[in-house]
Amino acid sequence: MTGFQLQYPQDRELTGGDLLAQCLKYAGVEVAFGLHGGHLDAFLMGCEAVDIRLIDTRHETVAVQAAEGYSRISNKLGVCFVTANSGFSNGLAGLATAYGDRSPIICITSSPPLRDTENNSLQGSIDQVVAAQPVTKFAHRVVVPEECPRIVSHAIRVALSGAPGPVLLDFPIDVLFSPIQPKLIAWGSIASPFLFRPGPSEGALKAAVELLASAKRPVIITGTGAKHPHTREVINKLAETCHIPIFNSSKYASFDPKSPMLSQGTAGNLAKLPLINIPPPDLIILLGARTGMFLGGRSGAIIPNEGCKLLQVDSDGSEIGRSLPVDLGIISDVDAFVTAMNSRVTTVFQRRVDRSWVESVLGVATLESPFEKEPKEAHSGALHPYHAMKQVMSAIEPGSIIVLDGGEASAWAADLAALSQPSVVITSTGYLGFLGNGFGYSLGCAIADPDRKVVSIHGDGSAGFHLMELDTYKRFNLNIMTVIVNNSSWGMSSNGQDIVYGSKHPARLVSALNPQTQYELVARGLQNSASKVSRISDIHDTVTKLQAEQGPSCINLIVDRKPVHPITTAMVGLTDDPNFVVVPYYDNVPRAYHKL
Repeated sequence: MTGFQLQYPQDRELTGGDLLAQCLKYAGVEVAFGLHGGHLDAFLMGCEAVDIRLIDTRHETVAVQAAEGYSRISNKLGVCFVTANSGFSNGLAGLATAYGDRSPIICITSSPPLRDTENNSLQGSIDQVVAAQPVTKFAHRVVVPEECPRIVSHAIRVALSGAPGPVLLDFPIDVLFSPIQPKLIAWGSIASPFLFRPGPSEGALKAAVELLASAKRPVIITGTGAKHPHTREVINKLAETCHIPIFNSSKYASFDPKSPMLSQGTAGNLAKLPLINIPPPDLIILLGARTGMFLGGRSGAIIPNEGCKLLQVDSDGSEIGRSLPVDLGIISDVDAFVTAMNSRVTTVFQRRVDRSWVESVLGVATLESPFEKEPKEAHSGALHPYHAMKQVMSAIEPGSIIVLDGGEASAWAADLAALSQPSVVITSTGYLGFLGNGFGYSLGCAIADPDRKVVSIHGDGSAGFHLMELDTYKRFNLNIMTVIVNNSSWGMSSNGQDIVYGSKHPARLVSALNPQTQYELVARGLQNSASKVSRISDIHDTVTKLQAEQGPSCINLIVDRKPVHPITTAMVGLTDDPNFVVVPYYDNVPRAYHKL
């Protein structure tokens, strides 16, 4: 087999677990996240033999999400492992978010011996392949150890091609522990180079150039499909040549490399234009960004419903026109499309763009917040969440990776994240709105880029899901600072109830948390440096001090539940029109009959 050389252990036979580990290593895998189970021991021993680094977490969901976070920052395949049935069931939540957010990961699991199928054996109740199929691009049980290279290479290609996503391979324990017969190995395409990603046709490029040439107020919006550093460079070049402002989607905001055309605010700032009498865009170019909740849905707030053309470029053709009509849809890798466009456009496009409009649009992110002049402390004595988060962001080391997890807590942080001059801002909750993801994402980011500091922003609600991972951070001595924005409530839930039901119904059902919880004491018990901060004057120095230390840290930041963040008000969508039914967090629907 050209290029692939089997490595034989000195003290034991070569097993299916060894072959699996060697296949992953040959494919470029350097690290795997997971939690131990005896079913996996042959694979884990194989990983150690070929120097695949094993990062063990305290919960399987976090292991899968760490593989996601690792993939986001490294631009490589993320790998995780979970044991049979119990571990797999915990990992399903991670697979679901990876599927929803198009994260290329491969999940390795195991199951009882083939002979014990339907035998009421240990950890054998659930058919893992069947259970995983709805939330993966590919799920398969490998029943012959020698088939491993063929199936692994196929699974990796599925995970990385088209719309990326998770795949799952189930290796029964006897397959992992069985000795290999080298002559029977099905190599498949394990040693073949990966194919080039799809590019645009000449006709598509011509149409895109014509569409751009007709625009006076164009805007580029980027998503996770445009996260690779080289892709960001070619997008910056296109934007600077044609004088087009760039906005990140709030789901994944990359600020490195920088460009004078890159807005310091996310695409949500486009919704502010009508409020400050700035005309809306007349062309929006979506590059690897999906329409839907992160771009205002069908409301027209971010992508105007009228007077604006839409050019959408995505590697997944099913995403083009999914929720909004497009004037030009191109199925292509974003890098390939933008690189081709750069060879076709010149600075003549700058003269067609309304330069004063561009400057106004880019300046929206620096406009003073309506909360700036509000008192730094609320009537309760707790800190105003805007002012508290402003102090946090102003003290964070430039170039850090910021991970957002929570409802209103992450919204306040997202509004002010640019103050920290971050490398990347990742909204970990994703399309599933999955709280608790930030722990795994932060772990994966820290392993992928250990030279950067990672700041994990949580509400006290999301912090409760996987707080024990602070132990994982310490065991690997990772530079992750966890900030718990503590308002003793599920803030978005409670404030949403306030908006819908008001003072007539003062009860706020299942939305309160314990104001006496001392997260900083838990963090210290897990050997993290930690502080409780309840005064605005203490925030900057505390953040600076903790982030300067080697290893993990935690801040319990005491803030008030008020004011309501504007995103909550917008998402609830309360209206006085009696002929509409308010459907919180979605578009309101017309009544089936007129209310008299």
